[in-house]
Amino acid sequence: MNLLFVRILFIFISAIVGYQMLQPQDMATLGAVGGGLIAGLIILMEIGMRRVSVKGLSSTVFGLILGLIMAKLVTDAFSIAPLSPVQLSFARIILTLIFCYLGMVIGLRGKDEFNIIIPYVRLRRQDQLEDVIILDTSVIIDGRILDIYKTNFLEGRLVIPRFVLKELQQIADSTDPIKRQRGRRGLEILHSLQKEIGQELILHEEEFTGVGEVDVKLVKLAKLLQAKILTVDFNLNRVATLQGVKVLNINELANAIKSVVFPGERMEIKLIKEGKEYNQAVGYLDDGTMVVVEDARRLIGQEVKVVVTSVLQTQAGRMIFTKLEDR
Repeated sequence: MNLLFVRILFIFISAIVGYQMLQPQDMATLGAVGGGLIAGLIILMEIGMRRVSVKGLSSTVFGLILGLIMAKLVTDAFSIAPLSPVQLSFARIILTLIFCYLGMVIGLRGKDEFNIIIPYVRLRRQDQLEDVIILDTSVIIDGRILDIYKTNFLEGRLVIPRFVLKELQQIADSTDPIKRQRGRRGLEILHSLQKEIGQELILHEEEFTGVGEVDVKLVKLAKLLQAKILTVDFNLNRVATLQGVKVLNINELANAIKSVVFPGERMEIKLIKEGKEYNQAVGYLDDGTMVVVEDARRLIGQEVKVVVTSVLQTQAGRMIFTKLEDR
């Protein structure tokens, strides 16, 4: 059901209620207009509360309930004091206001610790919990997330925090043409991802005000939702792992599925450019693995047969060292 339709229906029903409440007939029209205006004001308040998260609202309600309970206990204690009914009534009103205010403020300030609040209670068996995966800015811009999701290797709900979307929009609006192109590519990937998976893609509204670094916000949100972070950022990978957050790194996945070669194995490779060391030439396999060929600088541009001598695994990826096959 469309949100606009719900709002129009609410105004219409409010006008009917106002019409029925103010009788006789000469006041009914005024009641209908008043009911419609009151409904319009409520809708304006609802639009103004658009950025209020469900967690913040539930924390406030939780604090309000605690405040009411504390106010009831304290006013019951005051009832045994020698106070007149008027004084006791004033004390009850004042204490209720004070404790309700304090409860709401404390609930809002400590909302990150309220993991038992209703929106975050998982009413399922422990072995049936659904994984939550948070996407960071780098993995959206990278673009491989779309193809990986299509292969069904990722299970669970994908979450995009509001602050990640905001950072992506800032990159897309950058004056630097390279950054602007990367940001727009990220937005296109995000749009395609939303069309592909629909309801499985969730926009999370938590902003973590007072925290400047996006990486810190991602780690805090992952802890709060007991989620994993999907990224290609090496530094975020290290920081999140140190804080006990599970990380899915696409670069590590890509390195893990590259073809395995052993010393003595033969292959054909096209030489592209010079190597760093003297008389070396460099080529690449289909999966992007760098192949270094000794004594082959003169053959750059040609396709040659080589023999693997060693394989070096680095943080940047796998490098294969070879020599020309003896003729």
